[in-house]
Amino acid sequence: MTSLIIITLTSMSLLLAAGETIPTTLDGPFKPLTRRFDPSLRRGSDDLPMDHPRLRKRNVSSNFPEQIALALSTPTSMWVSWVTGDAIVGKDVKPLDPSSIASEVWYGKEKGNYLLKKKGNATVYSQLYPFNGLLNYTSGIIHHVLIDGLEPETKYYYRCGDSSVSAMSEEISFETLPLPSKDAYPHRIAFVGDMGLTSNTTTTIDHLMENDPSLVIIVGDLTYANQYRTIGGKGASCFSCSFPDAPIRETYQPRWDAWGRFMEPLTSKVPTMVIEGNHEIEPQASGITFKSYSERFSVPASESGSNSNFYYSFDAGGVHFVMLGAYVDYNHTGAQYAWLKEDLSKVDRAVTPWLVATMHPPWYNSYSSHYQEFECMRQEMEELLYQHRVDIVFAGHVHAYERMNRIYNYTLDPCGPVYITIGDGGNIEKVDVDFADDPGKCPSPGDNIPEIGGSCPLNFTSGPAKGKFCWDRQPDWSAFRESSFGHGILEVMNLTHALWTWQRNQDVYKNYSSGDQIYIVRQPNVCTPPAISRDVGEGREKSSGDKSRFSSPTLPMFICIFFMFGTCRSIVFCHDI
Repeated sequence: MTSLIIITLTSMSLLLAAGETIPTTLDGPFKPLTRRFDPSLRRGSDDLPMDHPRLRKRNVSSNFPEQIALALSTPTSMWVSWVTGDAIVGKDVKPLDPSSIASEVWYGKEKGNYLLKKKGNATVYSQLYPFNGLLNYTSGIIHHVLIDGLEPETKYYYRCGDSSVSAMSEEISFETLPLPSKDAYPHRIAFVGDMGLTSNTTTTIDHLMENDPSLVIIVGDLTYANQYRTIGGKGASCFSCSFPDAPIRETYQPRWDAWGRFMEPLTSKVPTMVIEGNHEIEPQASGITFKSYSERFSVPASESGSNSNFYYSFDAGGVHFVMLGAYVDYNHTGAQYAWLKEDLSKVDRAVTPWLVATMHPPWYNSYSSHYQEFECMRQEMEELLYQHRVDIVFAGHVHAYERMNRIYNYTLDPCGPVYITIGDGGNIEKVDVDFADDPGKCPSPGDNIPEIGGSCPLNFTSGPAKGKFCWDRQPDWSAFRESSFGHGILEVMNLTHALWTWQRNQDVYKNYSSGDQIYIVRQPNVCTPPAISRDVGEGREKSSGDKSRFSSPTLPMFICIFFMFGTCRSIVFCHDI
């Protein structure tokens, strides 16, 4: 039976049912909470073997499309990508001819009736290691086709391949997202990172698919192909430990093909947006890096004014996403910073009220792993995100979960973003369990050095950790942390409220259970863009406006209407009153 409930939201938690509440960020800042690793669980699992049913190539013609994936281009267009042909591993490899097979997509709004057809481009790439005992790789043919003229919130059916050789895929369907609007949002947005191809990864992705997202964001570190020698075999949780004599950080590129097959049931139906992580660097002897990432994925770089696939932006209904690159220049004088400044200046919050940033490494992190590793990037870019009132910042890299209180420049700030680390997708390197504030677990300033970019470790200049590199307890800005694999779901309800749920892998066995859940609430009438000046002496930025930064703002009041279907709950709308 369906019932209608009207409730009022003030600074108290949002009531969902009798005796049950979900907190909101208006209740914060929260007292730091740690849920330690459950010793009944395993910290990790081995990679799936290449002959695993979800990884091996199907017994079909080499011209038949596989590894099919969708990615957003504009609100009315979509990239369709896939691979044909057989990749080659050996000492002497000859690339396939990408012009030997066509790149076509047929699509329409009715099953079997494809009124629209588009052609695209194809490419191949090689990963070359001119060292004794190492093998080279050349890819299958990678196809990218842009389909346009798509209507919003509409189901489309499509096939891809080459019709001239009877090598078209089976029919697949997808649903387009709403147009940019303060009144329309994707149904659910899934976030996952640091995935790999382990047994834990399968649980993560299966659980994620059960949550039926309409958009997927992967915050870097996709395949972990660089945990292998070029000959394949068994992957290692620590490459340098297992292969200390390797002449270069090798990669076993067939893991990329296996990952594409593994992900296809999701990526062929749901647009999936990616950003590069450190495991995508994959250096070659010639100095070439990121070749697999650059060639395999289509992203809306040019569509968003970027000249690089390493950083770009896009709209998904009333949410504007900026995807930031941590392994390319992020300095004030660089191209990425200039692009970001221009991109943020164009955002119309009346059309896309929500502003979400994504990158691979976290700026705020209380785990020992990667502690303060990207402090340089934070010092260069954080002020710009704060000036433009970014609402949420998602990252990975650390193989665990952590949600911060609203923060700016290591200071609790009701107008700062909510930072969330979601690098717990299940990879072979295992879950991180040590905290920098644990006795004996504070890394030295030289321990966590980025593969690309500088190091800027700092001691805190104020507060309980003044003069120290690490806190001796969970930092005040760390609201909740737990060492467990999982993924997250963001449900944007309206222009001020979004429900964030972190789903642990073990929760898949428990009905309606979650590891962390909170309503993230925007306050656009309180958190107006401030004027920012730098305090050079302290090495900190300070706000010359926005008095709410250090005081409790007057909280808005809303009327929210819910529909309740048994145990399923969803907000339909909220309005100022």
